[in-house]
Parts: sequence; C-alpha cells; structure tokens
Amino acid sequence: MGKSIHPPLIGCAPQVYNGPVNRRLARVVLTLAAVAAATIYVQGQGAKEPIWAYGFPTPPAWDDKAAPPQNPPARAIRPNEDRDDQLRPRRVEGSGASYSLLDIRDGHNVIDWFPGDHPSPMPDVIAHGPKKLADTSRGCGSCHLPNGKGRPENAQPGGLPYAYIVRQLQDFRLGFRRSADWRKANTPTMISLAMSMTDEEIHQAAAYFSAVKWNTRWVRVVETELVPKTHIQGQLFVSIASERTEPIAGRIIEMPADNVQAEELRNPHSGFVAYVPVGSIARGRDLVTTGGLLTLGNQVVQGKTTACAGCHGKDLMGKDDVPPLANRSPSYLARQLYDFQQGTRNGAQAPMMRPVVAHLTEEDIVAITAYLASLGPGESITPSPVTNTALR
Repeated sequence: MGKSIHPPLIGCAPQVYNGPVNRRLARVVLTLAAVAAATIYVQGQGAKEPIWAYGFPTPPAWDDKAAPPQNPPARAIRPNEDRDDQLRPRRVEGSGASYSLLDIRDGHNVIDWFPGDHPSPMPDVIAHGPKKLADTSRGCGSCHLPNGKGRPENAQPGGLPYAYIVRQLQDFRLGFRRSADWRKANTPTMISLAMSMTDEEIHQAAAYFSAVKWNTRWVRVVETELVPKTHIQGQLFVSIASERTEPIAGRIIEMPADNVQAEELRNPHSGFVAYVPVGSIARGRDLVTTGGLLTLGNQVVQGKTTACAGCHGKDLMGKDDVPPLANRSPSYLARQLYDFQQGTRNGAQAPMMRPVVAHLTEEDIVAITAYLASLGPGESITPSPVTNTALR
C-alpha cells in the first residue's frame, strides 16, 4: 500500500472524540439529521423518496424517531436456535476455510473465506474495527465484506479512490454525511465508527479498500414486470419465493442471488440480482450518457441532468478522486442521488452534485441506477443516439 506517513485529517483530531463525548456527538448529529430530513420531506423538494433503496416498505411517519446506532456485535449462542447447528462448521465452494454460524455472526472478528481476494493481512480496523471501541467494535469487513464488495444495504468501498474513502470517513465524522431517511440504522453506526477511528485507522482502511480490484460483476440486472415475493431483513430485500408474482411497481428490488450463501454464510463471491422496471435501462442510458438531451427540430436542448462520464470517467470506473459507478449496487446509488438532492450529503463534492440531481424524479433515479448497475466493470459505453445527433 506504500503509505507510511500521512498528512493530518484537518479538523478530525481523534482526541476531540474521546470517551463519552463520542456518544453525545452521535446523538446530536442524529437529531440534526432527523430535523433536516423532516423539514425537507415537508417541503416536498425533488424526487419522491425511493423508499425501496433504503430498505423500507413504507415512507417515514411524522412520529418515527431517528434510528440509534446498531447494537455492537456479540459472539453468543442464540437461545432460539439449535446450539449444535450454530457450532457446526460450514464451508463454501472454492474456499479452504470453515466457519461456524457463531464465527460468521461475530462482527468483531471478521471471517475471511477468500484471503487471496484482497491485500493481506487485513489491517486490524478491517478485521476488528476501531481499537478505541475494544471488543464492542465492528470490523469494516463485517458489513462491507473483506473484498469490499459490500451489500445493497451498505456501501461498496472496494476499488474506490483512496482520497475519496478518506473524505467520506471525514464527512461521517463531522456530520456532513447523513441519510435522508432518518430510520436507516447503519448510517448512525457508520457515524459512530468513523468518530471512533484514529487518523491512522482511516488511512489504513482507505489504503486497503482502494487497493482491492473491482473487476468482476457483483450485480446482475434483470428487467421485469414481476418480482419474487420478499420480506425485508436488516434493510435488505430477501426472497421468500422463487416465482415472480408481485408487480415491480416502478421500484428496484435488489436481493441476494442465493439467500444461504449471501445471508447465512456471508460468502463474498455470492452476488446480488437487481430486478428493474422494463425499459429503465434504455432510459437510464440516455440520462447517464447525454444528461437527457432533447432534439427539437435542428436544435439540441439541454437535458434535466449532466452526462456522468465527464467526472466519473469514460467507462464510469472513476477518475482521480471521483468514485466509479459501473456495476455498483443500484440501491446504494439511488440513496446517494436522493441524499445529495435532499441535502443530507454536504461534503466537498456536494456542490458539484446538487445541480446534477436537482431535477431528477424517482423514475429518473430508478432509470439511472438500473443502467449503471447493468454495466460490467470496464465495459465500453455506447452513448445514446441523441449524442451523435448533437455532435453533427
């Protein structure tokens, strides 16, 4: 990773957040997030909330409270499940490791099915979490997986630019990054973890995840009118039937391709399938590659947004300190577009994103994220035909 001396994170000296202050600051940030989100919701600015992206079946109610940080991980036998089964070793295809459910559920000691997928060894902050939190800490690899592929309910830090990851952790620390839906519990968890990380731990996490290669498909996108019936578990859609019988109703429904592999075993080689409305990929291609340019006679009229490649790279795999978009979780991407639009992401790049998202509707967000998720890593991108018209 080649980084032994790091500049300080301005305004983020870890001693500011020592001890009980950490929890008090987290409560203040969460309260402000709830107030801001409620105000925006009342004003009705921008798109209708894509509640499916946040892992909820219904919009927030006025009396819903801000979610507290999630409970710390606990290595304990669950009394409502068979003890012997929880201790039985499990295996996944292609791995020489074996872990019990007790191991798999232990978020403080991250399991590693495929050590060859990532830089080795994992830094302590990835394997065990911020040192300051001791055995109540949660390792970064617990939620985001050791290969950084992540899951729809959280982020995919693998392959993100080093400087971008550092900046996001700073933003969580300083209250510049919150969720527009104040019920989303893993956002205050991230705030609490970031506030507990030292500068060195932030740099270690950023160096680790930025060194991971994102060169295989993680999300398979399927256009459909019907989706399998699901229930929501930890803000993740999980199928309860294989047949598609439920109308998609303008949503994106992203779920594990294999419930046992992804949920029970936390297999980082078992990806996700995203069901998207019919026609959304083509519409998203237009918005992503041209910004939605319109041709009126011989005139080309500015669209409602901006083509993504100018900042995110011609293959949408990122550029400099700007993150990649191709084949990332559409649920995650949709949350970020809406959070930017609603003003709950206020970091250094927010001023550039605000005009990009200002006029997007929920349907636009569905289309854009469906198209982006459908792209393979490094896949050549063909602009929408209107671009060629505009260039003549």
